[in-house]
Amino acid sequence: MNHIDTFDFMSSEQSARIETVLQEERIFKPSQFVAKEATITGLDQYQQMIASAKADPDSFWGKAALAELHWFKPFDSVLDWSNPPFAKWFDGGTTNVTYNCLDRHILNGKGEKTAIIWEGEPGDVRRITYKQLFDEVCKTANALKDLGIKKGDLVALYMPMVPEAAISMLACARIGAPHSVVFGGFSSEALRDRLNDGQAKVVITADGGFRKDKIISLKDAVDSALANKSCPSVESVLVVKRTNENISFVPGRDYWWHELINSKSNKCEAEHMESEDRLFVLYTSGSTGKPKGVVHTTAGYNLWAHLTFKWIFDVQENEVYWCTADVGWITGHSYIVYGPLSNGSTTFMYEGVPRPSNPGAFWEIIQKHKINIFYTAPTAIRAFMKSGRGIPDQYDLSSLRLLGTVGEPINPEAWIWYREVIGQGNCPVVDTWWQTETGGVMISPIPNAVSTKPGSATLPLPGIEVDIVNAAGESVQTDQGGYLVIKRPWPGMMRTVHGNSKRFRETYWEYLKPKNGKFIYFAGDGARRDNDGYYWIMGRVDDVINVSGHRLGTMEIESALVSHASVAEAAVVGKPDELRGESIVAFVTLEADKQFSDNLLEILKSHVVKEIGAIARPEEIRFTNALPKTRSGKIMRRLLRSLAAGEDVKGDTSTLEDKNVLDELRS
Repeated sequence: MNHIDTFDFMSSEQSARIETVLQEERIFKPSQFVAKEATITGLDQYQQMIASAKADPDSFWGKAALAELHWFKPFDSVLDWSNPPFAKWFDGGTTNVTYNCLDRHILNGKGEKTAIIWEGEPGDVRRITYKQLFDEVCKTANALKDLGIKKGDLVALYMPMVPEAAISMLACARIGAPHSVVFGGFSSEALRDRLNDGQAKVVITADGGFRKDKIISLKDAVDSALANKSCPSVESVLVVKRTNENISFVPGRDYWWHELINSKSNKCEAEHMESEDRLFVLYTSGSTGKPKGVVHTTAGYNLWAHLTFKWIFDVQENEVYWCTADVGWITGHSYIVYGPLSNGSTTFMYEGVPRPSNPGAFWEIIQKHKINIFYTAPTAIRAFMKSGRGIPDQYDLSSLRLLGTVGEPINPEAWIWYREVIGQGNCPVVDTWWQTETGGVMISPIPNAVSTKPGSATLPLPGIEVDIVNAAGESVQTDQGGYLVIKRPWPGMMRTVHGNSKRFRETYWEYLKPKNGKFIYFAGDGARRDNDGYYWIMGRVDDVINVSGHRLGTMEIESALVSHASVAEAAVVGKPDELRGESIVAFVTLEADKQFSDNLLEILKSHVVKEIGAIARPEEIRFTNALPKTRSGKIMRRLLRSLAAGEDVKGDTSTLEDKNVLDELRS
């Protein structure tokens, strides 16, 4: 690796610069290992799609919607952008997501095809066909109706990773009741805030779930959230029996899933939903203050989840696809439930994670279920690297055809390890960039069409117009850092923040104000574009450190550290400094066979200087056995910033995977 010289990041009036970025020179051409029956067969077709979408966006999206989705009533217009930034897609049309995910596949003779393969942490397995899933969804929908749920009523889910979570989501969509899935790692206080903000009428939960050889209580958290009538809108609680723990029951409010659902009819007509009817509200996590409910609507979201899954993962008829996310996050919504099922694919769900009692859990599952497409987070990959290749090498991973990453930028060395060790040098790696707010992937390589570079999400998907701009909304030059923006509406875009359209406008559409007055969507991420037009995500704009007036992307420093053979994972934050504004603090975990030493500390500091430059030299490097992560695998840098500054850790830590990590870091 080498580096390029300084480049402008912000506007001139802000007088800010990012000094350097890592330049990745390795290129991997589209793999011959990809299926021959690919949806997008090669570069020519890919470029034609991009040209078609740019020349006539309405025609491009309209044809896709008619070809890929079932409509009870065709739409009158493709996009109404008369009141930006509030979009209306496919106005006048009616459809239903569950009809697209279930009914049409059954009518096409796929009723006996496996829709969901599920494995619990203790090893129990369920295989559910499309017809069986349809029956369970209809019975659950009828049960919700009997609990008083009507079209438009919000239903909250607080669930472990069990099939009933997906069934509940689909049952809500069946009857037009928007769902709000609250990640099972949130505290009762966080759950209460979300229930009240959405005015949920029913909560679907479980007695508990299994996680790292422990039972995680869920019903107790629901009881605590609802105590003292603190969520007055909630009328009923539906409880799945998973762990058989003793739980409290409130007569007239609480119902066992198996007692209520099993008695219902397996026939329930799909509600004819307007294209812009709410499908779900999903609250963004990790911040303090009032939760922010991202609203997605029916038709546009369905189309975008469907298309992106089809284009990127290209799952063949008899293949098994596995996304390791939780349904509590947008990745689980789009790429465990709606995207795969809308395409008639077989989606795999797993309740557990690698743990001391079974560090090879993921590889064991790939071998056992012959997984073909595997989609996971960079943090998980770096954790696997730390343990070494000895564990995955014990398993037969030859069924794998395609690998994906999601959640945050991936370091080039982790990308290479993933490809060579897990993909055995054959599988292409699709590094996807997107957000809760975008509904689906926005930037990603198409495996049969786009060459890949380790660490780059490569190119925007057809129909997505991306740019890198300064604070004035002006495009910056090649290899200059700036704000990553989206310049045109797309079907899967969020429609608003629940109950706060002002916040939606100001947060996403008015942060940057181009001189031409047009609305552009600001993603909150910094990025750069190289000579080949490839995009390199540099992390959140608020993950930029200002050292003596120089702005440094934390992602670049982390990549430099991880490129050293001794380092498994790194997280970089800024620490207040009276002289320089901020100093750089790195939290580092080492490879399993490496030991901390003062000599290694200096070696790593010098390595960063060599890779990036003296301005990026860490003031401190703190060695740790683990980094604080959410249960979805994201590093909680907010906590690291507090620790680096010597402050008390404040705010919600309910999503923290292992609270013992904080105690270790404090000491």
